[in-house]
Amino acid sequence: MSNKRILIVNVNWVGDVIFSTPFIRALRERYPDAYMACLLHPRCSPVLEGNPRINEIIIYDEEGRHRSLAGKLKLIALLRKKRFDEAFILHRSFTKALIVYLAGIKERIGYPTKNRRMLLTKCAEEPEGDTHKVEYFLNLARAAGIEPHDSSYEFFIKDEDGKFIRDLLKTNGIGEGDKIAVICPGGNWDPKRWPKENFALLSDMLMDKTGLKIVISGARKDVKLAENISALMKNKPVITCGKTDLKQLGALMERADLVVANDTGPMHIASAMKAKLIALFGPTSPEITGPHGAGAYVVISKFDECDIPCYDVTCTENRCMAAIKIGDVFEEAVKILGTDDNR
Repeated sequence: MSNKRILIVNVNWVGDVIFSTPFIRALRERYPDAYMACLLHPRCSPVLEGNPRINEIIIYDEEGRHRSLAGKLKLIALLRKKRFDEAFILHRSFTKALIVYLAGIKERIGYPTKNRRMLLTKCAEEPEGDTHKVEYFLNLARAAGIEPHDSSYEFFIKDEDGKFIRDLLKTNGIGEGDKIAVICPGGNWDPKRWPKENFALLSDMLMDKTGLKIVISGARKDVKLAENISALMKNKPVITCGKTDLKQLGALMERADLVVANDTGPMHIASAMKAKLIALFGPTSPEITGPHGAGAYVVISKFDECDIPCYDVTCTENRCMAAIKIGDVFEEAVKILGTDDNR
């Protein structure tokens, strides 16, 4: 059916939207001529901007203009006008399934979470045990008879993003021939963060023993953390926190010779860009949210005294992240730097 119209109701976080890209690719491969739109939170729209597999991004601003009942009714009316034939509901919420139902979309595929089975025309079975979120989303494709062929992430950037990074690095004394390690010390909650002292010592080791120049990357909110790490170092890094958007961050990850990151959105962007990546995991499970598919990556997760995943954001002990020693990360860095770069 060449004129099939498909709506993908996506999830709300940068990393999770990256996890959805293998699903989007599988859908496009099955329906090369379909019109495919994605309903997306505004903070996540840059993740899918420029993705050639999607025809349209529809913003669902649930904390803004669509927060009220009137706002939701306007969104429903918009979706009705677009006359979608089928919706894949990646998000687990009842509200999103209800919006799709009220928009009159005939085929509605999702998981029967939040008592929403009655709103769906086809339910995927909930997987047992720890399932990576990529596979969790791909199971919805399988429920519709689509067999995915590739579970690697996708993230699309433009030439101007690469130029922006080259100019930014040049301004900070890093030339195109210099090798760089990108350090991502942030995290959306503190227990996911490796201690800043460790990042500082590791960065000095990398600069002294491998000749890599250090770039500390993150969001604007990570500037203070980056400055604290810099103050603990004897060598001085370049700080790009708050100076790049998501696409420019993707270009920085593509430029990097090594990335060391906590379990964060930037870590998933690095994985999508096939960077040589060391991912540091403590309270979260790499089986559920770790790098996935093709790419040169290593996951370090050392702590086994607590149940993982653990979502106790009030935990101040941070023993799970402290269990990862500087030597563990440096050893993996030397190994991964010595592998052939097939990018």
